[in-house]
Amino acid sequence: APVTIIEFSDFQCPYCRKFYTETYSQLKKDYVDTGKVKIVFRDYPLSFHPAAEPSAEAAECVREKGGDSAFWKYHDKIFEEGNILDSGSKTGAVTKTAQFGAVELKKWAKDLGYDIGTCLDSGKYKSEVAKDFSDGSAAGVSGTPSFFVNGNMLVGAQPYSAFKQVIDAELA
Repeated sequence: APVTIIEFSDFQCPYCRKFYTETYSQLKKDYVDTGKVKIVFRDYPLSFHPAAEPSAEAAECVREKGGDSAFWKYHDKIFEEGNILDSGSKTGAVTKTAQFGAVELKKWAKDLGYDIGTCLDSGKYKSEVAKDFSDGSAAGVSGTPSFFVNGNMLVGAQPYSAFKQVIDAELA
């Protein structure tokens, strides 16, 4: 793909979930599924979100079991389940930080057919998640979500139009 979006995100962050519920599917449909954009997800677990780090590790455990497609299904599942905990629906309004932990993360993985209990409990991916965080900080990330569209930084739960503008300029 001619455009790469690197997203630094936190699975428990309500603004990251807002990006997921309001912008991600349109970007995926218009740009990712058409081969114009590749999205790279990097972990940036904020310390005041207790489920952020275990969520990032759980997603890596799912990737280990089922590859990138499994990772993206689980990525969607975490944000959708967080939204259900927040507003009662996968697509409802984002109003607050959803509270969940390892028990829910393991259940959601199992719902998709992956047993990640041993992997998650082992802390196997702690250093990988820490490396993402360190790389993000070195690149200027200080909050989530933060995006780099071919190197152009966009911060926050930006609307689709903000991404479209930057992507279209990169494709021109």
